[in-house]
Amino acid sequence: MPSPWFNQCKIKAFALLWLLFLLLLLSDLCPVQGQRSTGGRNVLRRNYTGKKPVVIQHRSQDAVNYYDHENGAKIIKSSHFELDYTLGRKITFFCMAQGNPRPTITWFKDGAELYQHRFFQVHESHPEPEIIKSKMEIDPTTQMDAGYYECQADNIYAIDRRGFRTDYAMVNF
Repeated sequence: MPSPWFNQCKIKAFALLWLLFLLLLLSDLCPVQGQRSTGGRNVLRRNYTGKKPVVIQHRSQDAVNYYDHENGAKIIKSSHFELDYTLGRKITFFCMAQGNPRPTITWFKDGAELYQHRFFQVHESHPEPEIIKSKMEIDPTTQMDAGYYECQADNIYAIDRRGFRTDYAMVNF
């Protein structure tokens, strides 16, 4: 026959598991809080719990010379950080960078470099000798296009990156 101490431990363990289950259940309900009316349609939006960017101090003078080089690649304009898109529609991201020599811009999704395919296009222009404009488009969009995109500008002196988070919006008619 089990001792009273053993029965108390079983009850406490069961209560703890029940509490964890309730917390997990509540945390799953929180990200999709509000339905908002936009023009007669209900759009379900997810709330991101993003963190503020971390500022990393340079560890050596060589790093300072590399990242803060006067001719290094620097992104001077870019798209907004967050974008919700409607499935089947076009999404567009924009980056403009400058440097001497003129930088190249590479696009990434979730850390992997993006290459051309039939739904992904990049348009580049060079309005000035030291400036490059790059516009990345995906048309039409699917659920698989949600994620974290980055544009990276680099030349022989420095690398600069900007990130963009996307998610699709559920449209209820």
